[in-house]
Amino acid sequence: MNPFIDSTDIADNSLELRKRMELEGYLFFRGLMPADKLESLRRQLLDIVSQAGWLKKNVPLNQAIAELNRFCVEPEPKYNEVYLQMYKLQEFHAIYQCSELIALFERLLGDTVFLHPSVIGRTIFPQRDAYTTPAHQDFIPIQGTSDTYTAWIPLSDIPEQMGGLQISSGSHRQGVYEHRPSLGAGGMEVIDPLEGTWVGNPFKQSDVLIFHSLAVHKGLPNRSNQLRLSLDGRYQKVSDPISPKTLIPHGNIAEWEDIYASWPNKNFQYYWKKWDLKIKEYDYSYHEKRDLMAFNMARNGDLQAVSTLQRIIARDNDPAKRRKAKTLLTKLETLADVS
Repeated sequence: MNPFIDSTDIADNSLELRKRMELEGYLFFRGLMPADKLESLRRQLLDIVSQAGWLKKNVPLNQAIAELNRFCVEPEPKYNEVYLQMYKLQEFHAIYQCSELIALFERLLGDTVFLHPSVIGRTIFPQRDAYTTPAHQDFIPIQGTSDTYTAWIPLSDIPEQMGGLQISSGSHRQGVYEHRPSLGAGGMEVIDPLEGTWVGNPFKQSDVLIFHSLAVHKGLPNRSNQLRLSLDGRYQKVSDPISPKTLIPHGNIAEWEDIYASWPNKNFQYYWKKWDLKIKEYDYSYHEKRDLMAFNMARNGDLQAVSTLQRIIARDNDPAKRRKAKTLLTKLETLADVS
C-alpha cells in the first residue's frame, strides 16, 4: 500500500491545494496542529476515561493502557455516558477552531469557512478488530453539501500497530457508493472493496488528514494495548447548504445548554447563529435502506447488524422501530453468548 501524498509543502498554495484535493480527494499534513494544545486535551480526556475505568490502574496515565473488560462502543449507553463528559469540555470544541486549521481551510475553500458544531471524538479500544470502523463515506451522515471536508486529527502518535485511517484515493469522484450494515462507527460499510486504491501511513501527534465527504475511508484495527483517541471536525463554505443535523451535538447526546453550562468562554458558543445559513432538509432514505437491511440480517442471525440496531435504539424517532430493533438486538446478543 502506498503512503499518503504529503501536502505539507503546498499548505500555503491555494491553487495546488485545490488541484490535489480534486484529484486525490484528500490532503495530508505533517505538524499542522499545535502539539501542546492537543496534548493538553488528550490528558483531560484520559482523566475522564480513567475515572470511568477504561484504563489499567497503577499504570502512568499518558500510556493510555486499556482495560479490555470495560470495552464499549458508540452509541451504547455506557459509552455515551463517558463521551458526554468529554463533549462538555470547552477545549474539545475549541481545538477545531485553531487558527492554523481555519487558515488552511480558507485557502482551500476560497471563502468564509464554516465549522459544523457537531464535532466528533473517537475512542477506539484495542484488540476488538470486529468493531474497526468500516469503509464508508461521510456524506451520508453529514449531507447538506457534498463539498464538506473532514479534518481527522490524532491526539497522539499513531504507529502502525495502533491502526489509524486509510483513504481510497480518487473515490470521491464516483458519487455515493452502495452500502450495507456493518459493525463499527457509523454502522454501515461500502460494498465495493476498491482494491488497489488505498493509501495510508502512521501518524504523529499534530498531523492532520483532510478529506472530501465522498472520499471512502476506513479505520485500521487497533492491535496495541492502548486506547486510540482522535477527533473529527467538518468544514465547508458558509455559503453552501447545510443539514440541520450538523447543528446539534453529535449523536444528539445532549442539548447545547447542558454542554455549555460550565464553559468560561462564550466565544465558541452558538457561533453559527450569526450567519443566515442555507438549511437543506436531511434525506433519511440512506438510513431507511440500511435499517431495513439490518432487520433482515438480524432475523437471519447475522451479527453484522448489531451496530445498526444500536443506532436505531439510541437515535430513531419511531418508538415502534426502536422496540423492533431492541427485540432483534436481544436475540442477536443471546446468539452471540451461545456461540
